[in-house]
Amino acid sequence: MPAPEAAGLVAALTAREQTVASAESLTAGLFAATIADVPGASAVLRGGLIVYATDLKSTLAGVPADVLDRCGPVHPDTARLLADGARDRCGADWGVGLTGVAGPTEQDGVPVGTVYLGIAGPSGTSVTALRLDGDRSAVRHGAVSAALRELRDRVLDPNP
Repeated sequence: MPAPEAAGLVAALTAREQTVASAESLTAGLFAATIADVPGASAVLRGGLIVYATDLKSTLAGVPADVLDRCGPVHPDTARLLADGARDRCGADWGVGLTGVAGPTEQDGVPVGTVYLGIAGPSGTSVTALRLDGDRSAVRHGAVSAALRELRDRVLDPNP
């Protein structure tokens, strides 16, 4: 059974004849796969980039190497640029960028459960910082749920 958040997002995008794409690091495609579980997702899901390795954030999603060198792979600027890259490279109305640390240990001084969610859309790009609890699976699934809800809210916002 599809996640209710995913069904709501697919319905909102379908009603507006809009599309979405993702660039996913810590979620490794789980965001796109969760959307794909919803019947009718093919009308709105353009695709996604799995950028688990840091160098792929640059080569696939277009995050400038100097940003990765200066800020690191888990940073609000990286999430913003991942969202922009997904939107641009996949030709979608909306782009989602997810980066963070799922654990079990911190990464480059960034604590487990730190997640940055970038959403790029017709009116610009925003980043949300999340602090999620639990094991790897809980952090990854929590990041996907938050991304689905936040994107649905942005799509439905009458005053973007």
